[in-house]
Amino acid sequence: MLRLLLAGGILLGSWLPVLAADVLRLATTTSTDNSGLLRAILPQFERQHGVQVQVIAVGSGKALKLAESGDVDVVLVHDRRAEDAFVAAGHGIDRRDLMYNDFVLLGPRSDPAGVRKSSDVFDAFRRIAGSQVRFVSRGDDSGTDRMEKSYWQRLAIPAGGNRWYVSAGLGMGEVLMMAGEMQAYTLSDRATHATYSARTGLEIVFQGDPRMFNPYGLIAVNPRKYPQLNHTGARALIDWLTGPAGRAAISAFRPHGEQLFFVSPGN
Repeated sequence: MLRLLLAGGILLGSWLPVLAADVLRLATTTSTDNSGLLRAILPQFERQHGVQVQVIAVGSGKALKLAESGDVDVVLVHDRRAEDAFVAAGHGIDRRDLMYNDFVLLGPRSDPAGVRKSSDVFDAFRRIAGSQVRFVSRGDDSGTDRMEKSYWQRLAIPAGGNRWYVSAGLGMGEVLMMAGEMQAYTLSDRATHATYSARTGLEIVFQGDPRMFNPYGLIAVNPRKYPQLNHTGARALIDWLTGPAGRAAISAFRPHGEQLFFVSPGN
């Protein structure tokens, strides 16, 4: 929860707090939050650096908008095209590859659309549309949402507006619970599915296509644009996450013995 200021008895906007140098605002995806990764690894950084990290978990699109407005210090997202555009526009600096996993297509065990027989991810989505079995979309301009929509666009299938297509406007964990209740298909990052699978009953019905690769990047908000931000803390977090301690912490995050995130090579 962000700290709000009282100035002359007036409550300032919730995205515009003035924070001490020992507080760092990180806008990130719901997948890194829902998976439990950040809760597992950030306390190590906080203890070592004496910094409190305030995590704002939203879709990648919203996270980048918050950074563009100077409302956070650093972002951790998974939408490479949007990340590159964000840096090219001068909103962020020092983008670094951090980690990766992949997207998986989930559905009920009965697999009424026959997705398990798919030859590739486009065939999988074509089968869902052809069967008109319900599909739950994030619908929140997140990295997952944009990836899903890129598949429909490639197939020239206007998914939106169809009765079988449900646009939830929710985070990944909430969408998984919703899809489970509806016995519907959905696209998820592998980590959040692993965290929620026991509660949803959904199974992986398609995976492994290289076009389902899911990389995550770190970007510091440009201090020249917003000099009041905690750029020192942002750089410290980026250096720690991409350094030996952060890489080891990410690799060691294995709930139920399964590694959910893999550190990017070369950092």
